[in-house]
Amino acid sequence: MYNHLKETIQQQAKAQHQDIIQLRRHLHAHPELSFQEYHTAKFIAQNLTELGIEFSQGIAGTGLMALVKGKHPSKGTVALRADMDALPIREVNDVPYKSQNEGVMHACGHDVHTASLLGVARILSGLKEAFEGTVKLIFQPGEEKNPGGASRMIQEGVLEHPRPASILGQHVDPKLPVGKVGFMPGTMMASADELYLTVRGRGGHAAAPHLVVDPILIAAHIVVAMQQMVSRACKPTTPSVLSLCKIAGGTTTNVVPGEVKLLGTFRTVDEAWRATAHKKMMDLASGIAQAMGGSCTLEINKGYPSLHSDPALTQKSMVAAKEFLAPDQVVDLELSMGAEDFAYYAQQLPGCFYFLGVQNNARGINAHVHTPTFDIDEKALEIGPGLMAWLALHELCHCAAR
Repeated sequence: MYNHLKETIQQQAKAQHQDIIQLRRHLHAHPELSFQEYHTAKFIAQNLTELGIEFSQGIAGTGLMALVKGKHPSKGTVALRADMDALPIREVNDVPYKSQNEGVMHACGHDVHTASLLGVARILSGLKEAFEGTVKLIFQPGEEKNPGGASRMIQEGVLEHPRPASILGQHVDPKLPVGKVGFMPGTMMASADELYLTVRGRGGHAAAPHLVVDPILIAAHIVVAMQQMVSRACKPTTPSVLSLCKIAGGTTTNVVPGEVKLLGTFRTVDEAWRATAHKKMMDLASGIAQAMGGSCTLEINKGYPSLHSDPALTQKSMVAAKEFLAPDQVVDLELSMGAEDFAYYAQQLPGCFYFLGVQNNARGINAHVHTPTFDIDEKALEIGPGLMAWLALHELCHCAAR
Protein backbone atom coordinates (compact mmCIF):
# COMPACT_ATOMS: atom_id res chain seq x y z
CA MET A 1 0.00 0.00 0.00
CA TYR A 2 2.91 2.31 -0.79
CA ASN A 3 3.95 2.17 2.87
CA HIS A 4 7.55 1.95 1.68
CA LEU A 5 7.11 5.45 0.24
CA LYS A 6 5.96 7.10 3.45
CA GLU A 7 9.42 7.80 4.85
CA THR A 8 10.66 8.95 1.45
CA ILE A 9 7.81 11.47 1.14
CA GLN A 10 8.38 12.68 4.70
CA GLN A 11 12.06 13.17 3.99
CA GLN A 12 11.32 14.97 0.73
CA ALA A 13 8.76 17.24 2.40
CA LYS A 14 11.36 18.16 5.01
CA ALA A 15 14.10 18.66 2.40
CA GLN A 16 11.82 20.85 0.24
CA HIS A 17 10.43 22.83 3.19
CA GLN A 18 12.51 25.98 2.82
CA ASP A 19 11.94 26.08 -0.93
CA ILE A 20 8.19 25.76 -0.43
CA ILE A 21 8.29 28.56 2.13
CA GLN A 22 9.88 30.77 -0.53
CA LEU A 23 7.22 29.77 -3.06
CA ARG A 24 4.49 30.71 -0.60
CA ARG A 25 6.15 33.99 0.32
CA HIS A 26 6.45 34.97 -3.34
CA LEU A 27 2.78 34.19 -3.89
CA HIS A 28 1.80 36.03 -0.72
CA ALA A 29 3.69 39.14 -1.80
CA HIS A 30 2.03 39.13 -5.24
CA PRO A 31 -1.68 38.42 -4.64
CA GLU A 32 -4.24 38.74 -7.41
CA LEU A 33 -8.02 38.95 -7.35
CA SER A 34 -10.39 36.28 -8.65
CA PHE A 35 -9.99 35.49 -12.37
CA GLN A 36 -7.11 37.99 -12.57
CA GLU A 37 -4.36 35.58 -11.44
CA TYR A 38 -2.07 36.27 -14.42
CA HIS A 39 1.23 36.57 -12.55
CA THR A 40 0.29 33.62 -10.35
CA ALA A 41 -0.46 31.42 -13.36
CA LYS A 42 2.83 32.41 -15.01
CA PHE A 43 4.70 31.60 -11.78
CA ILE A 44 3.06 28.18 -11.55
CA ALA A 45 3.77 27.42 -15.20
CA GLN A 46 7.42 28.37 -14.72
CA ASN A 47 7.75 26.00 -11.77
CA LEU A 48 6.04 23.12 -13.57
CA THR A 49 8.26 23.66 -16.60
CA GLU A 50 11.38 23.51 -14.44
CA LEU A 51 10.15 20.19 -13.02
CA GLY A 52 9.51 18.76 -16.48
CA ILE A 53 5.82 18.21 -15.74
CA GLU A 54 3.35 18.45 -18.63
CA PHE A 55 0.53 20.93 -18.10
CA SER A 56 -2.30 22.82 -19.76
CA GLN A 57 -3.09 26.45 -19.05
CA GLY A 58 -5.76 29.03 -19.80
CA ILE A 59 -8.53 26.87 -18.26
CA ALA A 60 -11.32 29.13 -16.97
CA GLY A 61 -9.05 32.02 -17.92
CA THR A 62 -6.04 31.60 -15.67
CA GLY A 63 -6.32 28.02 -14.40
CA LEU A 64 -3.81 25.25 -14.99
CA MET A 65 -3.92 21.45 -14.96
CA ALA A 66 -0.81 19.30 -14.68
CA LEU A 67 -0.24 15.55 -14.85
CA VAL A 68 2.38 13.74 -12.81
CA LYS A 69 2.59 10.28 -14.36
CA GLY A 70 4.01 7.29 -12.55
CA LYS A 71 4.72 3.86 -13.98
CA HIS A 72 1.75 2.64 -16.03
CA PRO A 73 -0.11 6.00 -15.96
CA SER A 74 -3.40 4.40 -17.00
CA LYS A 75 -3.67 2.48 -13.72
CA GLY A 76 -5.93 5.03 -12.07
CA THR A 77 -5.98 8.81 -11.63
CA VAL A 78 -6.41 10.91 -8.51
CA ALA A 79 -6.88 14.69 -8.62
CA LEU A 80 -5.57 17.27 -6.17
CA ARG A 81 -6.89 20.82 -6.21
CA ALA A 82 -5.54 24.17 -4.99
CA ASP A 83 -7.20 27.57 -5.42
CA MET A 84 -4.99 30.58 -6.11
CA ASP A 85 -6.96 33.85 -5.89
CA ALA A 86 -6.71 36.52 -3.19
CA LEU A 87 -9.14 38.93 -1.52
CA PRO A 88 -9.75 42.70 -1.76
CA ILE A 89 -8.26 43.31 1.70
CA ARG A 90 -5.42 45.67 2.68
CA GLU A 91 -2.80 43.69 4.60
CA VAL A 92 -1.53 45.20 7.87
CA ASN A 93 1.00 42.50 8.79
CA ASP A 94 4.57 43.80 9.11
CA VAL A 95 6.41 40.90 7.48
CA PRO A 96 9.04 40.74 4.71
CA TYR A 97 6.57 39.01 2.40
CA LYS A 98 3.74 41.52 2.95
CA SER A 99 1.48 42.09 -0.05
CA GLN A 100 2.99 44.42 -2.63
CA ASN A 101 -0.38 44.91 -4.32
CA GLU A 102 -2.23 47.60 -2.40
CA GLY A 103 -5.69 46.52 -1.29
CA VAL A 104 -5.19 42.88 -2.28
CA MET A 105 -4.16 40.14 0.16
CA HIS A 106 -3.90 36.39 0.47
CA ALA A 107 -6.12 36.47 3.54
CA CYS A 108 -7.67 33.04 3.00
CA GLY A 109 -4.52 30.98 2.58
CA HIS A 110 -4.75 30.31 -1.13
CA ASP A 111 -1.04 31.10 -1.36
CA VAL A 112 -0.52 28.19 1.04
CA HIS A 113 -2.74 25.93 -1.04
CA THR A 114 -0.91 26.77 -4.27
CA ALA A 115 2.55 26.46 -2.72
CA SER A 116 1.55 23.13 -1.18
CA LEU A 117 0.42 21.76 -4.53
CA LEU A 118 3.65 22.93 -6.13
CA GLY A 119 5.37 21.11 -3.28
CA VAL A 120 3.43 17.96 -4.17
CA ALA A 121 4.63 18.38 -7.76
CA ARG A 122 8.22 18.60 -6.54
CA ILE A 123 7.90 15.52 -4.34
CA LEU A 124 6.06 13.30 -6.84
CA SER A 125 8.16 14.32 -9.84
CA GLY A 126 11.07 12.61 -8.15
CA LEU A 127 9.07 9.46 -7.42
CA LYS A 128 7.62 8.68 -10.85
CA GLU A 129 9.19 5.23 -10.95
CA ALA A 130 7.93 4.40 -7.46
CA PHE A 131 4.15 4.60 -8.02
CA GLU A 132 1.60 3.53 -10.61
CA GLY A 133 -1.10 5.74 -12.04
CA THR A 134 -1.44 9.50 -12.54
CA VAL A 135 -1.84 12.42 -10.18
CA LYS A 136 -3.76 15.32 -11.73
CA LEU A 137 -2.90 18.72 -10.24
CA ILE A 138 -5.59 21.40 -10.56
CA PHE A 139 -4.57 25.03 -9.97
CA GLN A 140 -7.90 26.83 -9.84
CA PRO A 141 -8.76 30.52 -10.18
CA GLY A 142 -11.67 32.42 -8.70
CA GLU A 143 -12.75 30.47 -5.63
CA GLU A 144 -13.77 33.68 -3.87
CA LYS A 145 -16.22 34.90 -6.52
CA ASN A 146 -19.39 33.49 -8.04
CA PRO A 147 -19.82 31.45 -10.17
CA GLY A 148 -16.55 30.03 -8.86
CA GLY A 149 -13.56 28.81 -10.78
CA ALA A 150 -14.40 25.18 -9.99
CA SER A 151 -17.65 25.25 -11.97
CA ARG A 152 -15.94 26.92 -14.93
CA MET A 153 -13.00 24.50 -14.93
CA ILE A 154 -15.39 21.54 -14.84
CA GLN A 155 -17.34 22.99 -17.78
CA GLU A 156 -14.06 23.29 -19.69
CA GLY A 157 -13.20 19.65 -19.08
CA VAL A 158 -10.65 19.69 -16.28
CA LEU A 159 -12.03 16.42 -14.90
CA GLU A 160 -11.62 14.60 -18.21
CA HIS A 161 -8.70 13.08 -20.14
CA PRO A 162 -8.03 11.35 -17.82
CA ARG A 163 -11.03 11.33 -15.51
CA PRO A 164 -10.01 10.96 -11.86
CA ALA A 165 -11.53 8.31 -9.62
CA SER A 166 -11.52 10.85 -6.78
CA ILE A 167 -10.37 14.33 -5.82
CA LEU A 168 -8.84 15.81 -2.68
CA GLY A 169 -8.61 19.42 -1.54
CA GLN A 170 -6.84 21.08 1.37
CA HIS A 171 -7.63 24.35 3.18
CA VAL A 172 -5.86 26.24 5.94
CA ASP A 173 -7.55 26.43 9.34
CA PRO A 174 -6.35 29.09 11.82
CA LYS A 175 -8.42 27.44 14.56
CA LEU A 176 -6.30 24.28 14.34
CA PRO A 177 -2.78 24.28 15.82
CA VAL A 178 0.00 23.69 13.33
CA GLY A 179 0.75 19.99 13.10
CA LYS A 180 -2.90 18.94 13.15
CA VAL A 181 -5.30 18.27 10.29
CA GLY A 182 -9.07 17.94 10.43
CA PHE A 183 -11.61 15.85 8.52
CA MET A 184 -15.39 15.45 8.50
CA PRO A 185 -17.16 12.73 6.52
CA GLY A 186 -20.43 13.72 4.88
CA THR A 187 -21.87 17.22 4.53
CA MET A 188 -19.30 19.54 6.08
CA MET A 189 -19.87 23.02 4.64
CA ALA A 190 -22.92 25.05 3.67
CA SER A 191 -24.28 26.42 0.42
CA ALA A 192 -23.92 30.19 0.03
CA ASP A 193 -26.26 32.61 -1.71
CA GLU A 194 -25.86 36.38 -2.06
CA LEU A 195 -28.90 38.56 -1.33
CA TYR A 196 -29.46 41.98 -2.91
CA LEU A 197 -32.61 43.82 -1.75
CA THR A 198 -33.84 47.17 -3.01
CA VAL A 199 -36.65 48.75 -0.98
CA ARG A 200 -38.46 51.64 -2.67
CA GLY A 201 -40.76 54.15 -1.04
CA ARG A 202 -41.46 57.84 -1.51
CA GLY A 203 -38.99 60.32 -0.07
CA GLY A 204 -39.71 63.65 1.52
CA HIS A 205 -39.31 65.81 4.60
CA ALA A 206 -38.79 63.91 7.84
CA ALA A 207 -41.15 66.31 9.62
CA ALA A 208 -44.03 65.19 7.40
CA PRO A 209 -44.05 61.39 7.68
CA HIS A 210 -47.68 61.25 6.55
CA LEU A 211 -46.59 62.47 3.12
CA VAL A 212 -43.82 59.91 2.55
CA VAL A 213 -43.44 56.15 2.31
CA ASP A 214 -40.42 55.45 4.48
CA PRO A 215 -38.18 52.74 2.92
CA ILE A 216 -35.97 52.66 6.02
CA LEU A 217 -38.92 51.64 8.18
CA ILE A 218 -39.97 49.08 5.56
CA ALA A 219 -36.44 47.71 5.45
CA ALA A 220 -36.39 47.38 9.25
CA HIS A 221 -39.55 45.28 9.16
CA ILE A 222 -38.14 43.13 6.38
CA VAL A 223 -34.91 42.49 8.32
CA VAL A 224 -36.80 41.34 11.41
CA ALA A 225 -39.30 39.27 9.43
CA MET A 226 -36.62 37.49 7.42
CA GLN A 227 -34.81 36.53 10.61
CA GLN A 228 -38.08 35.19 12.01
CA MET A 229 -38.66 33.24 8.80
CA VAL A 230 -35.39 31.36 9.20
CA SER A 231 -35.93 30.64 12.89
CA ARG A 232 -39.60 29.62 12.59
CA ALA A 233 -40.03 28.11 9.09
CA CYS A 234 -36.84 26.06 9.04
CA LYS A 235 -36.70 22.65 10.67
CA PRO A 236 -34.69 23.11 13.89
CA THR A 237 -32.34 20.25 12.99
CA THR A 238 -31.42 21.85 9.64
CA PRO A 239 -28.53 24.32 9.98
CA SER A 240 -29.46 27.60 8.33
CA VAL A 241 -28.07 31.14 8.53
CA LEU A 242 -29.41 34.39 7.13
CA SER A 243 -27.29 37.49 7.73
CA LEU A 244 -28.11 40.91 6.31
CA CYS A 245 -24.73 42.61 6.43
CA LYS A 246 -25.17 46.00 4.78
CA ILE A 247 -27.91 48.63 4.67
CA ALA A 248 -27.49 51.85 2.73
CA GLY A 249 -29.90 54.73 2.24
CA GLY A 250 -30.40 58.37 3.05
CA THR A 251 -28.08 61.37 3.13
CA THR A 252 -28.91 63.51 6.16
CA THR A 253 -30.95 63.85 9.37
CA ASN A 254 -34.17 65.32 8.08
CA VAL A 255 -34.77 63.81 4.65
CA VAL A 256 -36.53 60.46 4.20
CA PRO A 257 -34.88 58.76 1.21
CA GLY A 258 -36.79 57.19 -1.63
CA GLU A 259 -34.77 54.00 -1.67
CA VAL A 260 -32.77 51.72 0.60
CA LYS A 261 -30.45 48.87 -0.41
CA LEU A 262 -29.58 45.82 1.68
CA LEU A 263 -26.98 43.10 1.09
CA GLY A 264 -26.66 39.76 2.82
CA THR A 265 -26.04 36.05 2.64
CA PHE A 266 -28.15 32.94 3.08
CA ARG A 267 -26.59 29.56 3.92
CA THR A 268 -27.86 26.08 4.59
CA VAL A 269 -26.99 22.42 4.04
CA ASP A 270 -30.38 21.26 2.71
CA GLU A 271 -31.13 21.89 -0.97
CA ALA A 272 -34.90 21.45 -0.61
CA TRP A 273 -35.05 24.00 2.22
CA ARG A 274 -32.73 26.26 0.24
CA ALA A 275 -35.25 26.44 -2.62
CA THR A 276 -38.17 26.90 -0.21
CA ALA A 277 -36.37 29.67 1.67
CA HIS A 278 -35.62 31.55 -1.54
CA LYS A 279 -39.33 31.73 -2.37
CA LYS A 280 -40.32 32.62 1.19
CA MET A 281 -37.78 35.47 1.32
CA MET A 282 -39.03 36.90 -1.95
CA ASP A 283 -42.70 36.65 -0.96
CA LEU A 284 -42.02 38.06 2.49
CA ALA A 285 -39.99 41.07 1.37
CA SER A 286 -42.39 41.94 -1.41
CA GLY A 287 -45.46 41.45 0.77
CA ILE A 288 -44.21 43.62 3.64
CA ALA A 289 -43.16 46.40 1.29
CA GLN A 290 -46.51 46.40 -0.51
CA ALA A 291 -48.45 46.35 2.76
CA MET A 292 -46.55 49.45 3.86
CA GLY A 293 -47.11 51.29 0.60
CA GLY A 294 -43.76 50.63 -1.05
CA SER A 295 -42.12 47.93 -3.11
CA CYS A 296 -39.15 45.61 -2.81
CA THR A 297 -37.13 43.57 -5.25
CA LEU A 298 -34.90 40.75 -4.05
CA GLU A 299 -32.18 39.38 -6.29
CA ILE A 300 -30.69 36.09 -5.14
CA ASN A 301 -27.31 35.29 -6.65
CA LYS A 302 -27.25 31.53 -6.15
CA GLY A 303 -23.79 30.50 -5.05
CA TYR A 304 -21.95 27.32 -4.23
CA PRO A 305 -23.80 24.18 -3.15
CA SER A 306 -23.15 22.52 0.19
CA LEU A 307 -19.92 20.56 0.30
CA HIS A 308 -20.21 16.81 0.76
CA SER A 309 -17.01 14.97 1.67
CA ASP A 310 -17.43 11.39 0.48
CA PRO A 311 -17.60 9.23 3.64
CA ALA A 312 -15.64 6.24 2.30
CA LEU A 313 -12.89 8.38 0.74
CA THR A 314 -12.71 10.59 3.83
CA GLN A 315 -12.40 7.63 6.18
CA LYS A 316 -9.60 6.17 4.04
CA SER A 317 -7.87 9.54 3.99
CA MET A 318 -8.13 9.88 7.76
CA VAL A 319 -6.51 6.46 8.18
CA ALA A 320 -3.74 7.46 5.76
CA ALA A 321 -3.23 10.79 7.55
CA LYS A 322 -2.83 9.02 10.88
CA GLU A 323 -0.22 6.76 9.29
CA PHE A 324 1.67 9.73 7.86
CA LEU A 325 1.45 11.99 10.91
CA ALA A 326 0.23 10.46 14.18
CA PRO A 327 -3.23 9.48 15.43
CA ASP A 328 -3.45 12.47 17.78
CA GLN A 329 -2.64 14.88 14.94
CA VAL A 330 -5.81 13.98 13.02
CA VAL A 331 -8.99 15.46 14.48
CA ASP A 332 -12.72 15.41 13.75
CA LEU A 333 -14.22 18.67 12.55
CA GLU A 334 -17.66 20.14 13.13
CA LEU A 335 -20.00 21.35 10.41
CA SER A 336 -19.07 24.81 9.12
CA MET A 337 -21.49 27.34 7.63
CA GLY A 338 -18.68 28.63 5.47
CA ALA A 339 -18.78 27.72 1.78
CA GLU A 340 -16.28 26.40 -0.76
CA ASP A 341 -16.57 25.84 -4.50
CA PHE A 342 -14.70 22.53 -4.08
CA ALA A 343 -18.32 21.39 -3.61
CA TYR A 344 -18.73 21.39 -7.41
CA TYR A 345 -15.95 18.81 -7.82
CA ALA A 346 -17.49 16.71 -5.06
CA GLN A 347 -20.76 16.65 -7.00
CA GLN A 348 -18.96 15.11 -9.98
CA LEU A 349 -16.90 12.41 -8.25
CA PRO A 350 -15.96 11.28 -4.73
CA GLY A 351 -14.21 14.14 -3.00
CA CYS A 352 -12.43 14.65 0.31
CA PHE A 353 -11.91 18.15 1.66
CA TYR A 354 -9.80 18.54 4.78
CA PHE A 355 -8.22 21.31 6.83
CA LEU A 356 -4.58 22.04 7.61
CA GLY A 357 -3.72 23.57 10.97
CA VAL A 358 -1.72 26.83 10.73
CA GLN A 359 -2.23 28.34 14.19
CA ASN A 360 0.51 29.07 16.71
CA ASN A 361 -0.86 30.94 19.72
CA ALA A 362 2.56 31.22 21.35
CA ARG A 363 3.73 33.29 18.38
CA GLY A 364 0.47 35.23 18.06
CA ILE A 365 -0.44 33.52 14.80
CA ASN A 366 -4.17 33.00 15.22
CA ALA A 367 -5.99 35.63 13.15
CA HIS A 368 -8.98 34.27 11.28
CA VAL A 369 -9.19 34.02 7.50
CA HIS A 370 -10.54 37.05 5.62
CA THR A 371 -8.89 39.45 8.08
CA PRO A 372 -6.01 41.89 7.37
CA THR A 373 -3.80 40.19 9.99
CA PHE A 374 -4.13 36.59 8.78
CA ASP A 375 -0.85 34.66 8.60
CA ILE A 376 0.38 31.11 9.16
CA ASP A 377 3.00 29.15 11.03
CA GLU A 378 5.14 28.10 8.09
CA LYS A 379 5.77 24.68 9.63
CA ALA A 380 2.47 23.89 7.90
CA LEU A 381 4.33 24.12 4.57
CA GLU A 382 6.17 20.91 5.41
CA ILE A 383 3.07 19.06 6.59
CA GLY A 384 0.71 20.22 3.82
CA PRO A 385 2.66 19.12 0.72
CA GLY A 386 3.90 15.89 2.30
CA LEU A 387 0.48 14.81 3.51
CA MET A 388 -1.20 15.66 0.21
CA ALA A 389 1.37 13.65 -1.75
CA TRP A 390 0.92 10.71 0.60
CA LEU A 391 -2.88 10.85 0.40
CA ALA A 392 -2.72 10.87 -3.40
CA LEU A 393 -0.50 7.78 -3.55
CA HIS A 394 -2.55 6.05 -0.87
CA GLU A 395 -5.66 6.57 -2.96
CA LEU A 396 -3.90 5.50 -6.16
CA CYS A 397 -3.13 2.21 -4.44
CA HIS A 398 -6.86 1.69 -3.89
CA CYS A 399 -7.54 2.65 -7.52
CA ALA A 400 -5.08 -0.01 -8.70
CA ALA A 401 -6.65 -2.59 -6.41
CA ARG A 402 -10.17 -2.03 -7.76
